[in-house]
Formats: sequence, structure tokens, C-alpha cells
Amino acid sequence: MRKIVYTVVAVALAVGVVAAVLLARQFGSDSNTPPSAASVALTPAERIARGAYLAKAGDCMACHTTRGGQAYAGGRPLQTPFGSVMAPNITSDRNTGIGMWSADDFWRALHHGKSRDGRLLYPAFPYTNYTRVTRDDADALYAYLQTVPAVAQPNQPHQLRFPYSLQVSLAAWRVLYFKPEVFQPETGQSVDWNRGAYLVQGLGHCSACHSARNPLGATEGESLSGGMIPAQGWYAPALNARGDWQQAHLTALLQTGVSPRAAVFGPMAEVVKDSLQYLNDADVNAIAVYLKALPPDDKPPAFEREGAAEAVAFLAAGATLYEKHCADCHGADGAGKPSIYPPLAGNHALIMTNAVNPIRIVLNGGFAPATAGNPRPYSMPPFGHALNDTEVAQVVSYLRSAWGNNAPPVNGGDVNRYRAVPLE
Repeated sequence: MRKIVYTVVAVALAVGVVAAVLLARQFGSDSNTPPSAASVALTPAERIARGAYLAKAGDCMACHTTRGGQAYAGGRPLQTPFGSVMAPNITSDRNTGIGMWSADDFWRALHHGKSRDGRLLYPAFPYTNYTRVTRDDADALYAYLQTVPAVAQPNQPHQLRFPYSLQVSLAAWRVLYFKPEVFQPETGQSVDWNRGAYLVQGLGHCSACHSARNPLGATEGESLSGGMIPAQGWYAPALNARGDWQQAHLTALLQTGVSPRAAVFGPMAEVVKDSLQYLNDADVNAIAVYLKALPPDDKPPAFEREGAAEAVAFLAAGATLYEKHCADCHGADGAGKPSIYPPLAGNHALIMTNAVNPIRIVLNGGFAPATAGNPRPYSMPPFGHALNDTEVAQVVSYLRSAWGNNAPPVNGGDVNRYRAVPLE
């Protein structure tokens, strides 16, 4: 019995020591990087204008503004597998916003993931990406946010389950998965490639959605090979599979939401509408250069389609439904109409292993985003009210098998799983 007691005490002491080390490492002071001479030489108006542009590039308003709420006043719950993280007020209000913060405080939040009072921030605020943002850009963002009209709206507490609600748990997570860093240009790459890499890896935080996450919520590098967004019920497709795209088609998709190759729907439509369409041509081109150069994953083995009579009949039923409901817009050959109705033949969104996106689009319909380059987008009508689960599965399976597409079929159970999932 005494041995057991000693063992328990030893384990408790060891845990305590580890916790103390983690806390000391994570809550200790962090050095600040001074701004460059070029940044210091900017006029206040130039710095604020630069910050406004960067706020669009980072789509800051998307998380820090509730639907129908005041800009940047926070309050939006960010759903995670561990509970809800409440986005804070980042207006210039001195009591409930960041009006009392200094430029150093703001830099520490972006680069080190720490609040003004030293608390560790949850990575729903993607400081794991923002750590790459330069001090000059951080100062410009700070200058802009200090001009955002003050809104007196207290921050709401996070709704996280135990033990994820504990700062010591977050400290342990950071030891495993976070290290402050600075973006380092690659000398063997072009200026455009490096600019695109900086935007994608940093403020754009593309890997937050387009990379897989492990069970503790950490993204698996910057491969951008796609990942499920559990809270929203969408699959963020791989971005490292764009090497065969024409540069003009990819820039059009990023800037307008439509291109001869595809159109964006779901959460990405919001990103294009509120962020990407406002980037200048040089930055959009740089992003496209970087994405096109990403090495693709190894292709999975070709899907071997069943030749059983039941499987053939299932796809034939889908073909009949397609002719009745879809062919008028997308064409009998699945070619669509450029920049109006996206092509279905060779459409990457249709042939991903995870078929959630085409299922949800057939069920709920949707719009490409309204942008300056495409102000009146054509819509996809919903068919969830007209087709049952089996019929939706038939038509989606047909789309994944026709015109050279070759992806596994889906069934009624797959459809039913997403029939009641909200659109966002």
C-alpha cells in the first residue's frame, strides 16, 4: 500500500513539474521585433491604408463580426470539435476592445499567440499562421484597427469542454504544435512565388481549412491537400492540385468566384466575396503562382467500378435524373457554360474522395459570390425538396462517373447525414 501511495505522489509531483515548466515556457516574456525603417517612414495615412488592405487579405471581419452585428465587435462563436471559441471585440474601444493595446501587444498576439494580459490565445485565432506575418504588416494592421469605430461590447467567455478550457492544456498543446517563426523567402523561387507563399501561409491562413487536422486540432503542415471542416460540414478541397490549371483561370476563380474550370460555393464563396476580390492583381497572381507550384499528392489507385446489374441501374437512374433536372444548364456533355454554369466534366469538386460538397450543393443549391468581376452570379437551385435521399445519391453518383469522372458512388445514408446540416 505504501508503495502505491509513493508512486501516486511521485506521478503527481512529476505532473506538477511538467505543468510548471510548460507554464514558465508559455507564459514567459517574449521579445519584440522592431519595425523596419521603411515602416517607420510611412505617414499615418499610408500605414492605415496598408492595414485596411491587409485586414481584407486576412478576412479578419469574417470571424470578428456577427451576422448583422457591428464590424469587428466580436461575439461570433467559432465552432471547434472541443467547443466554441468566442471571437473577441477588436474595435478601438478602450474597455472592451483593443483601444488600450500597444503595437507591441498586437504583435505579440499575432506572432506569439498571447493576449495583452499574457493569457495564451486559442488557435481558433490562427496565430499558428499569423506568426509568419512581418512586424511591419502587423503594425499596419494595428494602425488600421485603431481607426475602427469603438463598440462597447464585452467579450463572451469561451464554451470549451474540460480539459480544453484549461490554460495548462493549451500550454501543453503549444509545446507540441506551435513555435513562433518568421517567414523566410526561398532564394530559389521567384518574387511572385515568395509573395504568394507569404500571403497563403500567413495572413491568408489557407491551411486552417485546406489541410487535415490531427485529433488535437493541429494542422498537418502546409501541404494544402484538403481537409474536412467539421463545424460547417464542408470539405475544403486540395489546393495543391492546380498545376494543370491555366494561370488566368485560377486568378479568375480567386478574384471573381467563377472561372471556365469551376465556381466556388459554401464557405469559400464568403472568402472570395469578403476578402480575395479586394486583393490587387499582383497579389492574386502571386497566390496563383504559388498554388500552381505546390507538389500534388500521389494519385490514389483508379476506382474500379462495379459491373453488377444493380450498380449499373443505380447510375442509369442518376443519368435520367440528370437529364431531367440538370442538363439544361450543365449540358448533356457536362461542359456547362463558361463563367455561368460550371463544367461538371473533370470538375475536381466532384471527384474528391469525400463527396460532401456535391451532396450539399444538390440538396441546398447555392450562389457563387457576388463580386466586382461577377456582380450577378447565376444560382444553383436546391433539389432537396424534390429528390429523396436515394435520388440525390443516384444523381451525385452519376456525376462522379460520367464524362471521364471516376470516383466512388454515394448512397442514401451519405445524403441523409447532410440533409439537415445548416448551410454555414
